[in-house]
Amino acid sequence: MGIEHAERARALVGTRFRPQGRGMGGLDCVGVVLATYEICPAEVRQNYRLRGARRVEVEQSLSTFFRRIPRNVARPGDVMLFAVASDALHLAVRTATGFVHAHAGLRRVVETPGEPAWPLLGIYRKRVRNRSN
Repeated sequence: MGIEHAERARALVGTRFRPQGRGMGGLDCVGVVLATYEICPAEVRQNYRLRGARRVEVEQSLSTFFRRIPRNVARPGDVMLFAVASDALHLAVRTATGFVHAHAGLRRVVETPGEPAWPLLGIYRKRVRNRSN
């Protein structure tokens, strides 16, 4: 299942960056995760901030759809949470050779090779729901 999500994320490369973006007209890092996992944007808070956000709030939001996993079991398709500045958090989807994320400076979704330069705060994997739920 992880490879499928990594490929979905890679298919978003080139999509325009747009703050609070949730569709193919533009995505931010949250939009990349929602599109990758086919999570309906209406199911998540719309008035969020990753700049100035408290880490605990972001982690609580992630826990709705994902479970935190240890670094040593990370695989392509997992969601990574970073501290990109002292007051800014960022999300990306791990691939086999790097990670896919919405790059505000380049104004588009990109796949960056290798390991991220930012401090990794956590890795998350999609929760598996029972078919009866």
